[in-house]
Amino acid sequence: MEYVTRIVIIGGGPGGYEAALVGASLGAEVTVVDCDGLGGASVLTDCVPSKTLIATAEVMTNFDSSYEELGIRVEDIASDGGSAAGPYKERPARVVGVDLGKVNRRVKRLALAQSHDITASVTRAGGRVMRGRGRLEPGQAPDGSRKVTVTAADGATEGLIADAVLIATGAHPREIPDALPDGERILNWTQVYDLTELPEELIVVGSGVTGAEFAGAYQALGSRVTLVSSRDRVLPGEDPDAAAVLEDVFRRRGMNVMARSRAQSAKRVGDRVEVTLADGRTISGTHCLMAVGSIPNTEGIGLESAGVRLKDSGHIWTDKVSRTTAPGVYAAGDCTGVFALASVAAMQGRIAMYHFLGDAVTPLNLKTVSANVFTDPEIATVGYSQADIDGGVIDARVVKLPLLRNPRAKMQGIRDGFVKLFCRPGTGIVVGGVVVSPRASELIHPISIAVDNNLTVEQIASAFTVYPSLSGSIAEVARQLHTRKAASE
Repeated sequence: MEYVTRIVIIGGGPGGYEAALVGASLGAEVTVVDCDGLGGASVLTDCVPSKTLIATAEVMTNFDSSYEELGIRVEDIASDGGSAAGPYKERPARVVGVDLGKVNRRVKRLALAQSHDITASVTRAGGRVMRGRGRLEPGQAPDGSRKVTVTAADGATEGLIADAVLIATGAHPREIPDALPDGERILNWTQVYDLTELPEELIVVGSGVTGAEFAGAYQALGSRVTLVSSRDRVLPGEDPDAAAVLEDVFRRRGMNVMARSRAQSAKRVGDRVEVTLADGRTISGTHCLMAVGSIPNTEGIGLESAGVRLKDSGHIWTDKVSRTTAPGVYAAGDCTGVFALASVAAMQGRIAMYHFLGDAVTPLNLKTVSANVFTDPEIATVGYSQADIDGGVIDARVVKLPLLRNPRAKMQGIRDGFVKLFCRPGTGIVVGGVVVSPRASELIHPISIAVDNNLTVEQIASAFTVYPSLSGSIAEVARQLHTRKAASE
């Protein structure tokens, strides 16, 4: 009888379900243990829901910011002074707001549908899905196998024997002791989809990616937003030129951006929320969204007693093929603290399966990872950063081209944004880039291909682009880099 490798995956997020698909395709017996539904926070409470919400906000922003410039005439359905009868009955009215309850019902419906699709994909591939919480037991059997105990919601337990275990338990919102969410007025990013009415005055605490995305979205939906940032600028971890553009856009659209302001507490005062800052100032709003980071879900699942090393932050230490310090135990996703991106989690999970099952594997290379901040405009990045260049990590030439010069951008009324490329001196090999524009998440792909394949600015510059197109700016930046590189040689 042929032996079948047994793999148990604890956690059903992108790292877990992508690993399950790979493991099953390579002939392993795969069991995914999950307590919330496959897709994890990425699908159920984070990436998919937030981007669906942002999609609605994007439609409103695009219309509101450009309809006059593009020559679109907007009339109310009763602009003839009547009651919307006759020829006006079927005519659309100007967009004046959103039905947040309807928006959030759509958000939840799409998230659940995506989770069901993922579950179907895993089971169709031959994987087994168990609902419950998994715990890694100490020690290994003489044959090297490990035991995972699964506890169901009713308290029933079942033991699973695995030749390899993948931990993909994700993370949960970090909380400030004096600003604990109540799910009604003080919220974390998993609770906003329960709102049925648009917050009139929303205070967003935290100016990282999550805080900036929600602040921009709710402002576009019609909330009066105050963004509280403990740092000098919004998005302190992103390209400084890109962050400056976004902050300028936020302020120009009416957002109150409070820099160098650390929130100390948030409390309910009647039907309002009062946020107290470290310097004693207070801010009042109808709602408060706490976006102050995340905590890895690594407590209480037996990791350290099983020999898995944790960092001081609670994240799991892994090498570039997703191995932990415990033999036969791998980890992927937000619980590792590598990059909080669904794409990285998925790659870590796939790499773990390739490595354990003996398939060809390429170690994780974070310098080829593309990322996107889904604000308006979007901010997409790949490869080495401006901070790497300024800090001497790598020697590179830089050229930045504003989108204002792009003919397609002019046609569409796009005023904010740029394309920036980094290349090595001498060789001209592209090592990174930044795109700030609508749909930057799509425009970054050719730069990602260049970085991943060591293409040169000459090769990018010589490739045909459609005229007019936003992608034409990528080729134009490459041509300018080629000229400057040649002049400096």
